[in-house]
Amino acid sequence: MVKRIKWYLFGIVGALLSAQPALAEAAAGGGSDRGLIALAAGLGLGIAAFGAATGQGRAASSAMESIGRNPNSAASIQGQLIVSLAFMEALGLLAFIIAILLNGKV
Repeated sequence: MVKRIKWYLFGIVGALLSAQPALAEAAAGGGSDRGLIALAAGLGLGIAAFGAATGQGRAASSAMESIGRNPNSAASIQGQLIVSLAFMEALGLLAFIIAILLNGKV
């Protein structure tokens, strides 16, 4: 029941965010894009941070579980874990850089 309500809420918020440019009156200088760029930068940064943190948590959890089951393979798993965490963090930092560049246009 809670999942269904959550998806309805996400759908309503998504519809409102996508309909906002269509329903807004165009400014004389076309300045309505500034607020949308800032909104997109903040929203994108939040989603990227959430995704990176979730991925890192799941990867670390799986690695610790694997090491717990087979302690002899700890060195191999640790090396692969560090490389995968670096890639996940790089994606989060890339989203941060893109958000800063988008906010520079505001």
